[in-house]
Amino acid sequence: MTETALSVIRRLFVDRYDDLKKKLTKRLGSADLAGDAMQDAWLRLARVDSIGVVQSPGSYLFRIALNAAADQRRLERRHMSAVEIDSVLELPDDAPTAEEVAIARSDFEAFRTIMAELPARRRVIFLAARLGNVPRQEIADRLGVSRRLVAKELLLAHEHCIVRYRALMQGPTKGSESE
Repeated sequence: MTETALSVIRRLFVDRYDDLKKKLTKRLGSADLAGDAMQDAWLRLARVDSIGVVQSPGSYLFRIALNAAADQRRLERRHMSAVEIDSVLELPDDAPTAEEVAIARSDFEAFRTIMAELPARRRVIFLAARLGNVPRQEIADRLGVSRRLVAKELLLAHEHCIVRYRALMQGPTKGSESE
């Protein structure tokens, strides 16, 4: 069975994450913007079901990340103008609404549930790489495993998170309502 173009691109994204982020940081001039763009790029790859033929996967991934960064910059420009409007109008407290708090709590509980389902090593690798921003080689050294295994565990963790998050957000199915 051959891999689909999308799975090849996703695997390449995970395998070359550090190199792609360095290149993007150099291009954008900001490690924070590059990190945010990389996360948005991954989310974009997670949302699609298939892609066509890709002649240059590395360039394709870089373009996705650059587009994500451009979208973030556009959004920030719009947000800045909204903030300026708010200050002129002297709008009151920006505290989250009860609905926003409930959604955030629900998302957090979904995250905790999904993380608890991961095998211990995979969870450690995922949290170190994504929340701790620890380079893969350092994770591999800490755990006494290869960088390739770290990349594989990250890919499996991402795939699990995507599948489980979608399932949790869809809610109970008709068969489970009667239980």
